[in-house]
Amino acid sequence: MKIETVVVGPVGTNCYIVKNKEKKECFLVDPGAWRTDLKERIEDGGYTPQAVLLTHGHFDHIMGLNEVKREYGVPVYALEKELPMLADAGLNSSGSLLRRPFTFEDAQGLRDGQEIEIAGLKIRVLATPGHTSGGCCYYLPEEKVLFSGDTLFHASVGRTDLPTGSMSELVRSVKETLFALPDETKVYPGHMDETSIGYEKKYNPFL
Repeated sequence: MKIETVVVGPVGTNCYIVKNKEKKECFLVDPGAWRTDLKERIEDGGYTPQAVLLTHGHFDHIMGLNEVKREYGVPVYALEKELPMLADAGLNSSGSLLRRPFTFEDAQGLRDGQEIEIAGLKIRVLATPGHTSGGCCYYLPEEKVLFSGDTLFHASVGRTDLPTGSMSELVRSVKETLFALPDETKVYPGHMDETSIGYEKKYNPFL
């Protein structure tokens, strides 16, 4: 597996391109904006996109969806509870913070604990409410990799002052769900640098 990070959008969102080197297939995590070089990065080496995974519905994680769908026609997945946020510019804060209302209504819902396979890679869906009520993380058990969205950052956690946010739920999600993963799990967050579960257990001041 190969993971490429492309920082996109007005608040520096990490969009991940997750590539299976054997199958020459890939999937995207949180395409917050479409950049002219993103198509080249996705297809470099002859890879074909299979899907998009969304960790949550805030505007800075979803505003490249129309372009991705237009280019590749792949399915878009999010936790089922988060689908209303994708379809509401008030809930996803594109209207209030960006002043550019954006909605997306073509996502498919996933369930907590559901296991899926995309691009030949096994993925477990982990509901992690707090940053938003329908936020989730994606864990690849065979690779010990976690895409944490805005739930867990390097020495920090996501904000909870936007619609449906809750700090108590966020802390519970991290402690009870994410900290149950192996310490060596590498964490790829929605913003800033990579980290690990073991590091955050020891040093995250919010937890």
